[in-house]
Amino acid sequence: MRRDVIHSLLVANRGEIACRIFRTCRDLGITTVAVYSDADADALHVREADLAVRLPGSAPADTYLRGDLVVAAALAAGADAVHPGYGFLSENAAFAAAVQDAGLTWVGPPVKAIELMASKTRAKELMAGAGVPLLAPVDPATAGPDDLPLLLKAASGGGGRGMRIVRELASLPGELLAAAAEAASAFGDGEVFAEPYVERGRHVEVQVMADAYDTVWALGTRDCSLQRRHQKVIEEAPAPGLEEALRTRLHDAAVAAARAVGYRGAGTVEFLVSAEGRPYFLEMNTRLQVEHPVTEAVFGVDLVALQLRVAEGEPLPAPVPPPASGHAVEARLYAEDPARDWQPQTGALLTLEVPDGPGLRLDTGYVGGDTIGVHYDPMLAKVIAHAPTRTEAVRLLAGALERARIHGPVTNRALLVRSLRHPDFVAARLDTGFYDRHLADLTTPGAGDPATAALAAALAEAVRATGTPGPAPTRFGAWRNVPSQPQAKRYRSEPDGAEHEVAYRTPRTGTPEPYDAPGVRVLAATPDRVTLELGGVTRHFKLRRDRDRLYVDTAGASYTFTALPRFTDPATQTDPGSLLAPMPGTVVRLAEGLAPGVAVEAGQPLIWLEAMKMEHRILAPASGTLTALHAAPGHQVEVGALLAVVQEDPDVTPVTASAPVPEENA
Repeated sequence: MRRDVIHSLLVANRGEIACRIFRTCRDLGITTVAVYSDADADALHVREADLAVRLPGSAPADTYLRGDLVVAAALAAGADAVHPGYGFLSENAAFAAAVQDAGLTWVGPPVKAIELMASKTRAKELMAGAGVPLLAPVDPATAGPDDLPLLLKAASGGGGRGMRIVRELASLPGELLAAAAEAASAFGDGEVFAEPYVERGRHVEVQVMADAYDTVWALGTRDCSLQRRHQKVIEEAPAPGLEEALRTRLHDAAVAAARAVGYRGAGTVEFLVSAEGRPYFLEMNTRLQVEHPVTEAVFGVDLVALQLRVAEGEPLPAPVPPPASGHAVEARLYAEDPARDWQPQTGALLTLEVPDGPGLRLDTGYVGGDTIGVHYDPMLAKVIAHAPTRTEAVRLLAGALERARIHGPVTNRALLVRSLRHPDFVAARLDTGFYDRHLADLTTPGAGDPATAALAAALAEAVRATGTPGPAPTRFGAWRNVPSQPQAKRYRSEPDGAEHEVAYRTPRTGTPEPYDAPGVRVLAATPDRVTLELGGVTRHFKLRRDRDRLYVDTAGASYTFTALPRFTDPATQTDPGSLLAPMPGTVVRLAEGLAPGVAVEAGQPLIWLEAMKMEHRILAPASGTLTALHAAPGHQVEVGALLAVVQEDPDVTPVTASAPVPEENA
């Protein structure tokens, strides 16, 4: 067997996964090479690499998806191997072949295995021959009422693109056309297939690792059922609550799938497990998965190191995997607003501090001071907890997320904490409909105390203004015999928009104190830390200011406030019915026939905006007439840009809305 010792490795990826692979390379003494787009010129993965090569442009299609440029970059930097990470070109057989044709070592599975698993329809045919359990396909042309509900899926790609749930036969033809059009747009392949939709199914997968010497490891199970837009949010290993016979069947099926395609390296075989405990093959991902750290924690292995070992032609270190120990849970921290249709967020990430300690791991492509742009996935980091039991691991992870300090764009941090503590999650009642059922409850304002947090913000601001942190000795110059008059500050909570008015005064001691707030005593106040006693309980508040934003962190809660002027500036108001861009992005299309003067209906999709690998629908705020339209396909818009104006008139007859498209990119 040929041995290819790797001395220098290029990672054909960005962000968190590039940083994670570099970490293993440093441990092994391998030189690291990054590639980067213009948008990523100062990204963390570029700063951490030994060498870096620019890919001109910012859009993925011009940079990270250009296999020819990536191969040229590897050769220019003197790399002798390429690791694709996940996403982008990681499951592109032509890219894998191009890497090898250039004389470089490919840290991934054989090209043939990638080709065989690239199409879900052909992969299912192959798995049927290997005895892997499958859902019986349904021919949409002959589908009847007994076949409902149906799931339509794109044969190529993933990430929820080209996926539709059909519950009524009358809607099947239109959904087929829409799914095929979206699949063709996203993947260049409009093939769509149908299969039964399993209600309340669990997403369970098996990590495999194989070498060229006929050894295939099944490294346990992972549950990835908590998903939004068909993308995973919380994952854990091992999948809880599975009977031992089912675990054995899943392991055996995963090994059979790997052997059927002559697999080598790390891969994941994904299954849907019905409520009755029956498993069905979904697909095989021929790459490393985002959630691989939970498997690493439970089995005590480094999957990237094993990938490199296999790529160098070495056998796995033993015929069977090491024993599993404990339980691990991973949460994906996204810059997005779950309460607003999972809307991605952009801007400066001022602070990203996650507690460190035994059992905790942070994988990230960002640090405080970085900027979250519009071109790529909004995942900031993965936080992983490992402990002897599931209960301990979940508690450790929830506590770490709760104590994290994250300042800047809105994130899903609060949703993650509440999800981990939800009774259904705690009891391991898991299925892919978790957020469909619970999102509204999980995103309602919690039982925190924003009013007290706003008070702490006002006190810190008062200290900042006077430059006299308290408690402080009494000053004898320029003081009056009567305490100062009460001062008022107004804040708006983000992202819920609630307003808080706080009154305080600064007496001769120089220590600001609440006005008309019985039971509240100021123990200490500085511009970045306030300690209050409330009803006999001492509470600490950490603060950070960035222009008109104030970030307040306290035990069990974090708050973001925008400082408001005492009086509203009329110039900041917009006309009723104005549709503003919720984020920077590109207008990709308009509703059919949309033009000034047409009638629209409340909730009708009018404009589609693409940003951060997702499409977002801009909806009519009310029924009425479109009086202004400033958007056109291809236009680049900034956050807050005026796109259109709808004048409300509930008696108008709207035009027929064009069919909406799913928001998720692959």
